[in-house]
Amino acid sequence: MKKPDDSLGKFIRENRTEFDSYAPPESVWPQVEASLPHRKQVFFQTITFWRAAAILLFGLSSYLMISKYYSRADKQEVAVLQGFNDLETFYSTQISEKMDLVQLYQAKTGLNEDEITQNLRKLEAMYLVLKDEMKRKPTQDVRDALVLNLLVRIDLLNQQLHKLDKPASSTASKNIQS
Repeated sequence: MKKPDDSLGKFIRENRTEFDSYAPPESVWPQVEASLPHRKQVFFQTITFWRAAAILLFGLSSYLMISKYYSRADKQEVAVLQGFNDLETFYSTQISEKMDLVQLYQAKTGLNEDEITQNLRKLEAMYLVLKDEMKRKPTQDVRDALVLNLLVRIDLLNQQLHKLDKPASSTASKNIQS
């Protein structure tokens, strides 16, 4: 039994060159198009809509991630500053008390500034530079450097007080022995 498609297929194969040589006239296409059923194109099914939605989603995601990163950095800066302000107040009070004692001893004994006092002035200048850096960009490293500067100044003041107190102690012990 022969299939009906075989005769059509045979006819197409035999006349292939004739089919390819003719082009339909220009007036045929509008008639073909008019005979097709018209579908109203829905905006949600267009590729333009999906592209716009993808761009919007990407932009919104980027914004949220960037804003989250910067808000976290701001919170860290505030925490670093607040913790440092408490430490600075405590150490600055100790430094000013010890500086008053050193100045009192120097005034009583008539001693001039020595190397320790000059180093204290240099440390104070470095502290001011670090403090400006802390205002511009507060980080844990700058905070640690500021605290270290304060601790070194307290240590130098303690050395200075010990040095100034030593001659007074030795004079008092000489008076007691005599």
